[in-house]
Amino acid sequence: MRRTTRTPSVDESATPGSIPSWTVGDLTVHRIDEVPLPAATGPWLLPDATTDVVSRHDWLRPDFADHQGTLHIDSHSFAFEAGGLRVLVDTGIGNGKTRTNPAWHDLRTDYLEHLTAAGFPPDSVDLVLLTHLHTDHVGWNTHEVNGEWVPTFPHARYVTSRIEREFWAGYDMDEPRRHMFDDSVIPVEEAGLLDLVDVQPEGTDIAPGIRLLPTPGHTPGHIAVQLTDGGKSALITGDAVHHPVQFAHPAIGSCVDIDPRLSEESRRKLLGSVADTDTLVLGTHFPPPTAGHVITHGDAYRLRPVRAA
Repeated sequence: MRRTTRTPSVDESATPGSIPSWTVGDLTVHRIDEVPLPAATGPWLLPDATTDVVSRHDWLRPDFADHQGTLHIDSHSFAFEAGGLRVLVDTGIGNGKTRTNPAWHDLRTDYLEHLTAAGFPPDSVDLVLLTHLHTDHVGWNTHEVNGEWVPTFPHARYVTSRIEREFWAGYDMDEPRRHMFDDSVIPVEEAGLLDLVDVQPEGTDIAPGIRLLPTPGHTPGHIAVQLTDGGKSALITGDAVHHPVQFAHPAIGSCVDIDPRLSEESRRKLLGSVADTDTLVLGTHFPPPTAGHVITHGDAYRLRPVRAA
């Protein structure tokens, strides 16, 4: 599937000079759009987020779900400068890759153009943080040159959790996942660009103002990314939270969670740590407005959106 049919929201069409962004202290975090995912993604990915469940929450409409209770879900990355480094968090699905999921197969998106328009041409990226090693988070790790998959960011240090890489090294992968590793992970390793980090329970600082937080469950080594600057903070969720409906129902998990119980535990801990604070939460799959503040709502939470500049 090369294009989806969902009409973009107002700030979703990124063109040079209009890349959606938010400020965190003196940092500017840019959303690098790849593609809105089709309506079938929600029922597959979050099967317990039924239309009845979604429709109970007026605050999800119209941005995060439609009036029929269908979830809106996107694929994008975040880019920013911090600690003297030019950083990209997750790399989406990628172009021209053979995938069994039709929404991910053989894409032709303007992702690199959006990244460059934000001021981050691939050669300028210093650090690529991978929240985990799933297909829709590592795709732009590589691009095709003369029939070979080569690192897209040749001067970058690609970083993920050591637990994450070691888990997949010992996992009995099916053919589609093995193929994904062959085109999107192994070339980075063979180029000597992949760094594995031991993420401590309290988090590990990877550079000034950038901390990796352990949020296991979706995958064993999943991490979220915390940014701090000038007394302000932000949190990039990765797949610890796929969609704002999980704020209202933290027990709703993904169909591909490796450990559903632990995933819920990590999600509750993460949401509780930022609830009713000024921490800006940026969702890796949240559609526009993509970001907001977590507020307590009944016995769970909701997201108060903060729209991009």
